[in-house]
Amino acid sequence: MTDRLPFGDGLRERLGPPGRVRRLESSPRSLVWRVELASGPAVLKQLVAGPEARGRYEREVAALRLAGRRGAGPVVPALLGADPDERVLVLEHLEHRRPGPGWIVEYAQALARLHACGAGPAGADAGALPRWRGPDAADVAAFLGFAGELGAEVPAGTESDVRALVERLAAAPADSLLHGDPCPGNDLHTPAGIRFVDFEQASLGSGLAELAYLRIGFPTCRFVTAAAPPLLARAEAAYAAVWREERGEDLPDGLADACAGWLLRGDALVPRADRENGDHLARAARRDWPWGPATARQRLAHRLAVVTTLGADHPELSTLSELASRIRVRMHDRWPRLPPIPSTRP
Repeated sequence: MTDRLPFGDGLRERLGPPGRVRRLESSPRSLVWRVELASGPAVLKQLVAGPEARGRYEREVAALRLAGRRGAGPVVPALLGADPDERVLVLEHLEHRRPGPGWIVEYAQALARLHACGAGPAGADAGALPRWRGPDAADVAAFLGFAGELGAEVPAGTESDVRALVERLAAAPADSLLHGDPCPGNDLHTPAGIRFVDFEQASLGSGLAELAYLRIGFPTCRFVTAAAPPLLARAEAAYAAVWREERGEDLPDGLADACAGWLLRGDALVPRADRENGDHLARAARRDWPWGPATARQRLAHRLAVVTTLGADHPELSTLSELASRIRVRMHDRWPRLPPIPSTRP
């Protein structure tokens, strides 16, 4: 091991000295070790890389503490200790097993339980985490510009309808604990159920923004997948049932809006390190690029198909649905060999 283990006196006093240590694979934004403690194995994570590391650490700690107060079963690993000076978390170690073919049903149930953790008494959670940010005016302009680049005629009223969509998403209740990046790999499938990890982008918002991942194709994730319609229907119904159980109310409308919002976001075509760095929709009109098992254009074609279908049943999205259909036709005319995104988890 070449890196100093950031296990300071405060953690030693609380948890005892670490025994055997093994470095684990992680993103460039963190260092992760498996350590042996007197109570058993644990995971030590240190947030590194860049001036934003402090904010990512604070988000993760806040999210773990909100989720850790659940009384009806955990949805995250237990937070055993924290060292804010070193930006270190010590977490319960969990064994992950390969998910089965119907994994998104259990995933959707766990996601609903996670989202329900954000419902503090009388809005007590407000301010614990940043509010989720949806698409904005720049995203609208970029999307309409992408349509123009491909020669897709924009139906009358589309721009005002899309701006209204952006306003609806911004006004949605911020009463759910959102993971921020609920991707395959950030969900540990343990014998005791699914636990979510890596909350560096956590926020408070509408749970529909992340329920949409199942239908729109995991937009912020390297690994994308599109479940078969019957399995997708089971997963969304499972989410709604758990939401009703946790909140005592039916799931609100808005899934179509949430999916449409992800279509507008060019930043959801590139890894996190490349976001907020130019117009990626304009780039996709000129050239394609891979990200995991799918390319940017594959991802776009899938999202366009989803919004085309969903918008047909939602009058406020009808013009966007029509535009999405026209853009998709233009894409397949120009790039006829564009394959669908994968239907199974890697």
